[in-house]
This record gives sequence, C-alpha cells and structure tokens, in this order.
Amino acid sequence: MTLIIIAITAFVSIAAFNRANLVEKLQFNASKVVHQKEYYRLISHGFVHANWEHLLVNMIVLFSFGRAIEMYFEYGFGRMSNAYYLILYFGGMIVSNLYALYKYRNNYYYNAVGASGAVSAILFAAIFFEPWNKIYFFGIFPIPGIVFAVLYLGYSYYMSRKQSDNVAHDAHFLGAVFGFIFPILLNGRLFERFIDKLFMII
Repeated sequence: MTLIIIAITAFVSIAAFNRANLVEKLQFNASKVVHQKEYYRLISHGFVHANWEHLLVNMIVLFSFGRAIEMYFEYGFGRMSNAYYLILYFGGMIVSNLYALYKYRNNYYYNAVGASGAVSAILFAAIFFEPWNKIYFFGIFPIPGIVFAVLYLGYSYYMSRKQSDNVAHDAHFLGAVFGFIFPILLNGRLFERFIDKLFMII
C-alpha cells in the first residue's frame, strides 16, 4: 500500500507542478469544503505538493516508516491490515485539517497542500510500536523515536501558535496525535505494550 500511495502521489504532484488549475481544483480550501460542500478536498489535497522538496521529504518519510506499519498491521490484524493502513493514512489526512477547517471556514483565500498530516500519522504510529527505535533527524542525527515525538509535538504546537511561516504546523500536530492513538483504538491492549516498551530501557 505504501508504494502505491507514493506512486499515485508522485504522479499527481508532478503533474500539478506546472498546472495551477489542477492545484486549485485539488488543494484544501476550508471555505469551499464548508460552503460549497467540496468534501473531496479533505483527501485530494494530500496528492499535491508545493514543490519538489515538499514532495520528496513527505515521500521519503512515508517510505521509511510506511512499510514498517504495514508489517505491524499484517502481524497484528491479518486480513484487515490493508484496510487499517488506509484508515490510518487517510484518517490522518482528514483529522489533521479539522482545526483549519473550522478556523478558516469563512476565509476563501486560505489554501493548503501536501500529505504532511497523513505522513505524520504514519510516523507516529511507527513510534508508538517501537518508541526507542532511532529516527535520523535530517538524515544524520540519530534520536530515539519517543524523544523525537516530544520535540516534534512541542515544536509543531509552538510554531502553530506563532504563525510566523507558511507551514500548517497544526496539521502536523493533529496528524501525529491521530497516528499515535490509532493503534490503541484498534486494540486497547497495545497501550500496555507501548508502556512496557517505553520503560524497558528507562
């Protein structure tokens, strides 16, 4: 599933790089979702990206952690693994924009693109399953996953409040939280497993 999502996302994003009309049609716009009932934008925005860097970062992270989640789900949920994976990914995509949907529902000029919320959900689900596995910050510096998670959430919350750039930090935060709690929603006992793994090293 990970490779299929990456292939489709890359194809649509690259096609949209030089087609402003396609970006306009697919991007997240809270006003159009609420007032024109264009609900598909809650999903379609995740298939277009602002530029090559935006696309590559999201797809590299998705590739790095998506396959691990597929294996965890296959081991734990068998035949339902693909369905749960898709719910995690697209659920993260939708949940990550709920705050923006409310906040900017009357702002016609607010737009957002990218799969960052969904990718954050995948990343944090992976951290949930293996909290001490190393994450290579900027591809260089190894940081325990749980430490990275705390720093990531703190930074996303701070930058969301500051609103000093053009990044949807609130989407990153909400997508991450969704990804972390999603396995617990599937099986509450997994939280005990997480606690056991968390304190195994501590």
